[in-house]
Amino acid sequence: MSGTVDPIHMIDTHCHLTYQPFRNRLKEELDAAEAAGVRACISIGTNSEDSNAARVLAESDPRLWFTAGIHPLSTDDPVDWGVLRACAAHPRCVAWGELGLDNHYEKPVPSLQRTMLDAQLDRIARWSDEGLSKPIVIHCRKAFDDLIPILRASGLPSDRFVFHCFTGTPDEARKVLDFGACISFTGVVTYRNAPEVAEAAKLVPADRIMAETDAPFLSPEPMRTAKPNRPAHSIVVARHLAKIRGVDEATFLNVLDDNAVRFFSLPLEKLAPIGG
Repeated sequence: MSGTVDPIHMIDTHCHLTYQPFRNRLKEELDAAEAAGVRACISIGTNSEDSNAARVLAESDPRLWFTAGIHPLSTDDPVDWGVLRACAAHPRCVAWGELGLDNHYEKPVPSLQRTMLDAQLDRIARWSDEGLSKPIVIHCRKAFDDLIPILRASGLPSDRFVFHCFTGTPDEARKVLDFGACISFTGVVTYRNAPEVAEAAKLVPADRIMAETDAPFLSPEPMRTAKPNRPAHSIVVARHLAKIRGVDEATFLNVLDDNAVRFFSLPLEKLAPIGG
């Protein structure tokens, strides 16, 4: 044995680097992530102002991309559709979202969330016809039966959706998979009090699974009490997914990296297999 350590690499497909814990320390966070094996991150927009802030960050570092969208819990925030469209046209914007429905909280009320969701899907369909076709990052909390029919009726390709931060049951995972979307997992999949999420993670086909942090939220075990969660921790999520799925860790990390590059059309070179 040479004593060398095989390199690792993956992409944190969902984090919020515009949020307070990361302001004024973007380089430090991306450096730490890269040292851990995370070669790129996608910072997610939650309203028009936040999407524009994510654009500014992405322009400052080649390891960072971003998305443009309105989170269902941001339904009451001011919306500038022109800003969202301009963000989507930016070369470092790789997806719409996050958007969807959230039935965990009482407000914004479901009717307002639905109005905003419909408005976004209508614009995404129209703007896609104008050359801004991008995948769509979905937020779905306790809303699978409400949300999936809406997405299906939108006419947008089902394989262009990813349900991020999956926290549902195996049956709900099957509904997402039957619809045709991808599923992404956060540190929740490592929690002992969320065994249903781990069971769901075993069901997802290898070409439709991704990993993320949702940083600064949801730190994985064994650093669950650490705040904030950081993009570097996506490696922890990925390794746990490999363990519960009973697959080789190095092979699985390559699969996750390939899935993210393909789904988000990231202009990153395909890396040599880990350990290869």
